[in-house]
Amino acid sequence: MPPRLFIFGLGYTAKAIAARLTRMGWEVISTGREGTLSFEDEGNVRLALADADHVLSSVPPGSEGRGEPLDPVLDRYGDALKGKALSYLSSTGVYGDAGGAWVDESAPIGTGRRTSRAEADQEWLSRGARVYRLPGIYGPGRSMLDRVREGRAHRIDLPGQVFSRVHVEDIASGVIAGLRAPDGAYNLSDDLPCAQNAVVEEACRLAGLPFPPLQSLEEAQLSSMARAFYAENRRVANGKARQVLGWKPRFATYREGLRDISATTRPTVASPAPAIASGDQR
Repeated sequence: MPPRLFIFGLGYTAKAIAARLTRMGWEVISTGREGTLSFEDEGNVRLALADADHVLSSVPPGSEGRGEPLDPVLDRYGDALKGKALSYLSSTGVYGDAGGAWVDESAPIGTGRRTSRAEADQEWLSRGARVYRLPGIYGPGRSMLDRVREGRAHRIDLPGQVFSRVHVEDIASGVIAGLRAPDGAYNLSDDLPCAQNAVVEEACRLAGLPFPPLQSLEEAQLSSMARAFYAENRRVANGKARQVLGWKPRFATYREGLRDISATTRPTVASPAPAIASGDQR
């Protein structure tokens, strides 16, 4: 029999993992809008879990203050996960603000805005899971190229602000590399934390579009969720995943990742650097 993976929450990232494992001969069963089972179909979910060799959850924690369970999967099916090899997709948001410093898996968690995520992260670790802490995720159909083409990209005037990111295919390769690895937390990120503005500008070059104007947070009129994104500043280290999992990102920086997406989705030669947009003080 082929090995079997059960996925809770077949979303953007989990689909990339499922696609790779299916090509490798795995059988994949999943919940979610595009999955094979409904999360609420408890009888069939439990039957599928009983036959699964490995379980992956990409379901986020419940919303704080709304009476929702900390983790919907553990709340409803936690008893059925005993003895299973477990993986959980978490977030580097659990580290909170580091003032631009590097963080690795030994850094304290739970001090930032993602307290419910940090608690769920710890609960999965206590159950012997491999917990993958992920920064900003991008890939085909969900990258800065899409945002600049749709006019939704912003350049924010915040000197010293840096973020880490990771291509969805590098997450897939990391999770697969960890299927038989020791349990514990692993950061999966690329090798070049940098300002979001640098990513916006590279996407504009590839798309042949002008840079958006440089704005303050107030001028950009971002949503509360987007503003919270800029409230934390850190660089995410990936050394443990490299050493323990034998993993390294295929897309070591945003440049390689965006160029690959551009060549795949719209194969054109990158244009020269665009003119500076009106109102830009750079």
